[in-house]
Amino acid sequence: MCSSDLSLAECRITDIRCYLIAERSSAGRFRWRAGLPGSGDGTPPGRDETFAVLRMDTDAGLTASLRIGRGHAVADLAARRLKSLIGEPAMLSERLWRKIWELDRIEEFHVNYLGLMDQLAWDLKSQAAGLPLYQLLGGYERRVRAYASTVTWETMDEYERHVKLCRDQGFTAFKLHAWGDLAEDARLARNLRKWVGPDAELMFDGSAGWDFVDSLKFGRVLEGEGYHWYEEPMREHDIPSYVKLTRELDIPILACETPDGAHWNAATWIAMGALDMMRTSVSFKGGLTGALKVAHLAESHGMRAQVHGMGWANAHLCAAIPNNDFYENLVIDEAQIRDTTVTSVPPVVDGHISLPTTPGLSPPMDWDRIEKVATAIV
Repeated sequence: MCSSDLSLAECRITDIRCYLIAERSSAGRFRWRAGLPGSGDGTPPGRDETFAVLRMDTDAGLTASLRIGRGHAVADLAARRLKSLIGEPAMLSERLWRKIWELDRIEEFHVNYLGLMDQLAWDLKSQAAGLPLYQLLGGYERRVRAYASTVTWETMDEYERHVKLCRDQGFTAFKLHAWGDLAEDARLARNLRKWVGPDAELMFDGSAGWDFVDSLKFGRVLEGEGYHWYEEPMREHDIPSYVKLTRELDIPILACETPDGAHWNAATWIAMGALDMMRTSVSFKGGLTGALKVAHLAESHGMRAQVHGMGWANAHLCAAIPNNDFYENLVIDEAQIRDTTVTSVPPVVDGHISLPTTPGLSPPMDWDRIEKVATAIV
């Protein structure tokens, strides 16, 4: 630690390192709708998938860390671009966020990488403040309701068995990722209501699989079953079709999940009336700073900002803002569902997550182990 609060506030980045970690690929463990690849990053089953652990050191003695997939790509960016931020004030997350966007102008970062430095900066700030991160971000509710977000199983019987198991484990909200077949998906959507009863909150994620006509037809099915939202039925390049769909359907359209541009792009969707609920997330909106900008923008228009995705950073985001309903928890197989208190990050207990009372983005890294197992250090 620095010798004074002033020096802590003014501490600077002294090093950025990327550790490459090889782990056996889980590709093929589950799939999405027809036409989309399944779990993993495309590494064939049985081969090692490479992750990255980013580490940022400061002259205050504070260290921030973050784990992310596609390790070789992250290492390349760390070596070529992120190193340029050494010497920058470590606590100025907004300044670092802006510098990354400037680099993006010529680099065209993968959308998941826009928020890497931002998450490291917020990890540092949480440690320095001695506060749980969700409180530092604003702080709304430590305990957040989780929904069971399905993968795409092969048969109707598998859906019924897994959904009922989720119900018995305490989940009261459920989201379907289905097959992409209009008739079968409609039958599945109606069955879900039967399996979990009239009081459960239900959502459907189209995974951008349909055109406007099929999206409209399927939306009518969901309206009949009282679904809470209808998520990303079409590719999000086609904003005019989303405008039409939002006007035609009563069910809330949840969109703007994947487009690049954080709050700048989200503002266009709102201005055009292309959605009823906004998606925000750490991975697709440029880290915590970008995700907060999107959430506050949505709130200023009387709109909910539903947090997409799992993990510690998104969990802190869920607990920090007032206009999000749930934490998304992917449910994969029977063993994982039966023990979400261990297999989920953060743990899910009785259909809820609870944020830690300790500082930091996530539990501390075991640096001794990382140093031993790393296949390379950039």
